[in-house]
Amino acid sequence: MANQPLAVVIGGVNIDIGGRSFAPLVPKDSNPGRVTMSPGGVGRNIAHNLRLLGVQVSLLTALGDDMYAKHIASSCTALGIDLSHALKIPGGATSTYVFLNGPDGDMALALSDMTICEQITPAYLSQHLDLISRADVIVVDANIPAESLAWVTEHAAAPVFADPVSTTKAVKLRPFLHRLHTLKPNRLEAELLTGVEITDDISMFRAARALLDTGLERAAITLGGRGILAADANTIEIIPACPAQVRNATGAGDAFMAALVWSWLQHESLPVSCRAAAAAAALAVEGDETINPALSPEAVRRRMKAN
Repeated sequence: MANQPLAVVIGGVNIDIGGRSFAPLVPKDSNPGRVTMSPGGVGRNIAHNLRLLGVQVSLLTALGDDMYAKHIASSCTALGIDLSHALKIPGGATSTYVFLNGPDGDMALALSDMTICEQITPAYLSQHLDLISRADVIVVDANIPAESLAWVTEHAAAPVFADPVSTTKAVKLRPFLHRLHTLKPNRLEAELLTGVEITDDISMFRAARALLDTGLERAAITLGGRGILAADANTIEIIPACPAQVRNATGAGDAFMAALVWSWLQHESLPVSCRAAAAAAALAVEGDETINPALSPEAVRRRMKAN
C-alpha cells in the first residue's frame, strides 16, 4: 500500500444493530421484520468506504474490551484498515448504534451509545502525532470531543475534512471552521452553523457564503433529493443527486464523504468531487447493508457517466 495515499480517520466506531420492517411500522407494537448486526460508526464507515475506493487508511478511535471490539478488529483487519493505533479501554463498552427502518429503507428511529468516544482525547491523539503528520488527508467526525477537534485542526499538516454527524454535534465544529478544508453538512447543520435559515435558493447560497466567510475552504451541503450545494472560492453550484433504487438509506452520508476525500486525492475540482460523492451515495443506498461492497472507483465513474 506504499503507493496509495494515506488517510487518517479520527472518529467513532460502533456495532450497528438494525431492523427493517416488512410492513409500515406500528408504534408501541412488535413489528415483523429482519434484524442485522454489523460494524459501523461514522468514522469506521468512512474508513471502510475509503478502502473500497483504494485509499490507505489508519483509524484512530476508542474500543472497549468486549466481543463487539473483537468483531470490529477482525473486520478492520480483513478490510485492510489499520487499527493498530486504536485506544483499548479495559472494561469499556464499545459504542453501539441501534436503528429501525421502515419497509422503504428510510430510518424511523435510532439510538446511539457512544460514551466511549469521550476517550478520544488530545492526550491520546498527541501520542500519534507522527502518524497524523504523515497523512495526506485527515477525516474527523464530530463524535469526538470538542477539545480533540480543536487539537486536530491545530496540529494537522494535511487538509482536514469534517463530518458534523448531527445538529447536536455539529456545534462543536463552529469555533474551528476556519481551520477546516472541507465540511459536509446537511441543510439543518448548515443552518445551525451559520444562523441562516434556508428557505429558498437565495438563502441557501447565503448560508454557503457564510460558511466560506469563516475561512472554510470548501462546503458540500447535502440537500437530500435536490442534490448538493458545492461552494468554494471558485464556484457556488447545485449538483444534482444521482437517481437510485433505495434498499437501505443508512450509510449514504459516509459513502458520500469517502468519495469526496477520494476525489480530492485525485486532484478533482469540488463540483466533480460532489458528482463522485453523489454517485457513491447512490451506490450505498442500493445495497442491503450500511456499506455496499460493490463500491469501487470504477463503479463510481460508471455511475457518474450514466448520470
